[in-house]
Amino acid sequence: MGAEGLRASTAIVSVVLPTFNRLKFLRPAIESVYAQTFADWELIIADDGSDLETRQYLRSLADDPRVMVVWLPHTGRPSMVRNAALLRAAGEYVAFLDSDDLWATRKLERQIETLRARVNCRWSYTAFLQVDGSGTPLPEEAQRPWVPHEGDIFEQVVTGRAQIRTPSVLATRQLLAQAGGFDEDLLSGEDYDLWLRLALHSEVAIVDEPLLYVRRHPDSHTSDWQSAFVGRDCSLSRRQLLVDGGRRSLLREERMRNALKLAATHAELGAQGPMLRALWESLAYSWTYPRWWLSGLKTVLLRYRHR
Repeated sequence: MGAEGLRASTAIVSVVLPTFNRLKFLRPAIESVYAQTFADWELIIADDGSDLETRQYLRSLADDPRVMVVWLPHTGRPSMVRNAALLRAAGEYVAFLDSDDLWATRKLERQIETLRARVNCRWSYTAFLQVDGSGTPLPEEAQRPWVPHEGDIFEQVVTGRAQIRTPSVLATRQLLAQAGGFDEDLLSGEDYDLWLRLALHSEVAIVDEPLLYVRRHPDSHTSDWQSAFVGRDCSLSRRQLLVDGGRRSLLREERMRNALKLAATHAELGAQGPMLRALWESLAYSWTYPRWWLSGLKTVLLRYRHR
């Protein structure tokens, strides 16, 4: 592991950007950092073993004293790559950006204004738009439900009602250190896991403006869809030991819902064994819920009916 552009930074915001190839998206992502109206930032790029063309581009950025590149062997683990950059962050605040997404020009400015006005909030997120590879909003965005949540949003994070995308988040570096950064044991869902921990430590402020453009393109989807369910269950299970009885019940119920979704997805794909295993493994914490029995039975019957 090495770093280029090493320097003593006094920037207010540390921007953490993990990358692995995808140069056609990476360039505009970085350009959206340079275009920020709030210019007191440092950019820490963690490269997860990219190809030669991408590395050459990143080396061309390292001449800028505001930019540091951390070179890593390829892992394919976003949590590890983000943490490698996070360890080098020196700013009062940390913002996250993914290598294929874009920020609106006032993104950092609006969030810092908001946090400084809300002293009880140590993190913030914004609304977002989902766009295609060329940056055009997806047609379904016009109908996507959006409800802004702020303050104590632990319940909304648990249930997924709070729609938080990683590049929309800005938090104090102190809060991220207190929460422990991204969990490197998780193959997927490490962002959801961190939001749960941040929500336990601090209220959140929302900037209800679409200041993030999330790209949807073929390379943005993972083939290991099951890891998202596994990661979610792990996050919920670990939090159960740290909360009071009411929140513990909420986490347990969400684990049950997560298990039912996993089983139903296996059933839709015709995977009988994994479907039954998902139901069996969730029995210990789900058997008291009538919904688990009814939905589980329905999933099994539908699977066998279509054999």
